[in-house]
Amino acid sequence: MSTSASPTQRPAISLDQAATTLERLSDNLNSVLVGQHEPVRKIVAAFATRGHVLLEDYPGTGKTTLAKALARSIKDATYQRVQFTPDLLPSDVLGTTVFNPKSNEFQFHRGPIFTNLLLADEINRASPRTQSSLLEAMAESQATIDGTRHPLADSFFVIATQNPVEFRGTYPLPEAQMDRFAILTRLGYVPIEDEINILNLNHNGNPANAVAPCISLGDLEDVHYFLTHHIHVSEAIKRYAVTIVAETRKQPDVQLAASPRASLAVIRLASALALLDHRDYVVPEDIKDIAVDAIAHRLVLDPAATFSGTTGTSVIDRILDSVAAPQ
Repeated sequence: MSTSASPTQRPAISLDQAATTLERLSDNLNSVLVGQHEPVRKIVAAFATRGHVLLEDYPGTGKTTLAKALARSIKDATYQRVQFTPDLLPSDVLGTTVFNPKSNEFQFHRGPIFTNLLLADEINRASPRTQSSLLEAMAESQATIDGTRHPLADSFFVIATQNPVEFRGTYPLPEAQMDRFAILTRLGYVPIEDEINILNLNHNGNPANAVAPCISLGDLEDVHYFLTHHIHVSEAIKRYAVTIVAETRKQPDVQLAASPRASLAVIRLASALALLDHRDYVVPEDIKDIAVDAIAHRLVLDPAATFSGTTGTSVIDRILDSVAAPQ
């Protein structure tokens, strides 16, 4: 598995260098995903902050293509794909301990989770037991197997895809699992002209297979260090983000509101959006841009509200309209 030096051992980079690194990655993904600039921007922001991504959309909208293109864009990163199915077991993801009669001892065989980028394809087709195998890995970058702790890479990143939960043969992700994802975003259908461009791109095969590496894991470490040490978030901005999250706990149609983990995700993601705009400070618009993607999927709504058409997105939109942004 590819590893990199500690961020404190890396030379400092400038604002422009950090922003350019993320722009190169965005350009690589946009060359494959036609008409998806806004989702790509948010996914790149999550990747830069080591936040996991859940893509929810109908089959054929480019979810798997995006994950493949992302993996191919990092020249020294390892990549594994797991197709989640009802008969998939936790050991198929984590690995298992096998007795070796030659050495007369047990040996651990690593599963696909020991990688830099894991694509969990159609994650909601697996049973809740198998889904839960990712909980510790996504929260703590480690996996405990047969009582032994196995650390994962610092750059461990999960990009999971799921079909809408009303599709046949799916298991809705539990609340704890949803809370592990920094963002849930959708690609959706593109305009006709963009779809024609997609046909042209795929004329000679999957365009993701032709993606060339544009950055390294070391570049990502530099960006992550810059984000955590050199992006300024004022107290007013922090209060604004926390107030938005806290308002979810006051909504009568919300049964389970957002936790402080949501506040952390909003601030980190907003910092990455600021960097993508070549700013070393966060503004209220950054919070507004990412609030729905970072918070809505964490909410559990009252069944009556859901039946009447209320969604997590509409709840966050309502809160954004009611909470005054700092000047």
